[in-house]
Amino acid sequence: MNLPALGWFGIVRLGLVQTSIGAVVVLTTSTINRVMVVELALPAMIPGFLVAIHHLVQMSRPHFGHRSDIGRRRTPWIIGGMLVLALGGVGAALGTAIAGNAPGVGLTVALLSFIAIGLGVGAAGTSLLTLLSQRVAKERRAAAASIVWIMMIAGFAITATVAGQFLDPFTPERLVAVTGTVSLLAVCLTLVALRGIEGVAPRTQVPAADAAQTPAAGVDFRAALSEVWREPTARRFTLFVFVSMLAYSAQDLILEPYAGTVFGMTPGESTKMAGMQHGGVLLGMLLVAATGTGRRRSGVDALRLWTVGGCIASALALFGIAFGGMLSADWPLRLNVFLLGIANGAFAVAAIASMMALASRGSHGRDGLRMGLWGGAQAIAFGLGGLLGTVAIDITRQLLQEPVHAYALVFACEAVVFLYAAVLGAGVRSGTTATFNDHHAAPGFGDVAMVEVLHGR
Repeated sequence: MNLPALGWFGIVRLGLVQTSIGAVVVLTTSTINRVMVVELALPAMIPGFLVAIHHLVQMSRPHFGHRSDIGRRRTPWIIGGMLVLALGGVGAALGTAIAGNAPGVGLTVALLSFIAIGLGVGAAGTSLLTLLSQRVAKERRAAAASIVWIMMIAGFAITATVAGQFLDPFTPERLVAVTGTVSLLAVCLTLVALRGIEGVAPRTQVPAADAAQTPAAGVDFRAALSEVWREPTARRFTLFVFVSMLAYSAQDLILEPYAGTVFGMTPGESTKMAGMQHGGVLLGMLLVAATGTGRRRSGVDALRLWTVGGCIASALALFGIAFGGMLSADWPLRLNVFLLGIANGAFAVAAIASMMALASRGSHGRDGLRMGLWGGAQAIAFGLGGLLGTVAIDITRQLLQEPVHAYALVFACEAVVFLYAAVLGAGVRSGTTATFNDHHAAPGFGDVAMVEVLHGR
C-alpha cells in the first residue's frame, strides 16, 4: 500500500502524538517524583528506581517494532501504547496517593504502573518514529524530527505549567484527578491526530512479490533480531546511539550540583542556567531543521555531518566545563552550558532524523525492528547515564581532595565518550550494501551478547 508522503500538516499531526506522550511522561517523572520525595518524605532512591524501571522496560522496543513489521501497520501499536501509557500514568498517581497511608500497597501499584508506562512509551514511540520514517519525504526528515521533538518539549512545558495551576492546594485526590484528566486528553488527542493518517487496512491479498519480502507471522523474533544485528550499518548505528546517549544523559544530574559546589551558584541561579541549556537545545534543533537536509545521498551525508559535528562540539563544551572551574572562578559557565545545549540539541535531533533515514536500509520489512533496536539502546543508555554520572562523582570525590578536580575528571570522561561516539557516527554508512565483509558472517561474541540483552535473557 503506497501512500503519498506526509505534508507539513501531517507531520504536525504526528507531532501531536509525541506531545501527548510527553504530557503523560512529564507528570510521572517530574511531578510524581517530587510528591514522593517532598510530600510523602520517601527516600529519593524510590522514585529514582521507578524511573529507572520505566527506562529498563523499554528494552521491549525491538519486540514491538517486530510485531508492527509483521502486521505492516503502525497506528494500532501507537494507539495501544498510548492507552497503556495513560493507564500507567493514572496508576502511578493512584499508587502515590495510596502510599501516604499504605506505603507497601501504594508502591506496589506504582511499580506496576511504571512498568506499564515503559511498555506504553516503547510501543507508541517506536511505531510513531517508524511511521514517520516511512511517510516523510527524505528531504523533510531533519525538519520533521525537529518538529516532533520540539512538540514533545512543548508537551512537557504546557503540561507542567497548566497541571501545576490545578494541583494547588495539593491533595492526593487532586493529583489523581489532574493526572487522569491529562491522560484522557492525551488519548483523545492521539486518536484525533492519527485518524486516517495511515489509510485503511488492506483487505485484498498481498501480492506474491510483496509477500515474499514481508516478514511472515511465524518469523521468530530472535532470528529477525539476529538478522538485523548482522547488518553492519544497523549494528554500528546501535552502538553509536548507545554511546552518544550515555554521554548525553550522564551530565544531567551532576551539572547543577557542579554549578553550586564549584561556582557557588544558588539553587535559583543553577535552575536558570539549566533553563539556558534547554534553550540551547531548542536552538540546536532549529538549526538542524533549517540546514540539516542535504541533496547528496538523500540528505544522509548532511545529517551525518550534524550528528558527528554535534558530538564533537558537545565534547569540546564538556572539556570547557571540566577545566573552566580550575582555570578561573570567572569562567563563563552559563555561556558554556548554553553552547553545550546547542551542540546536544543538534546532534540529538540529527541522530533521530538519521534513524528515520536508515530504518529502511537493509533487509526489507524490518523498519520497525531497527527503530526498536535503536530506541531500546537509547532507553538503556538513558537509564544508565544518570546513574553512572552520579556514582562517578561520589567515587571521585572520595578519591580526590578538591571537588573541582572530581567534577573535572568526570566531565572530561564524558567528553571522551562523546568523541568516541563521533568516531562511531562517522563510520555509519547509508547505503544498503554492507560496508564490512562480515555482513553474512556468523555473529561474534559481542553480537550474541547484544541479542541476548535485547531479547531479555
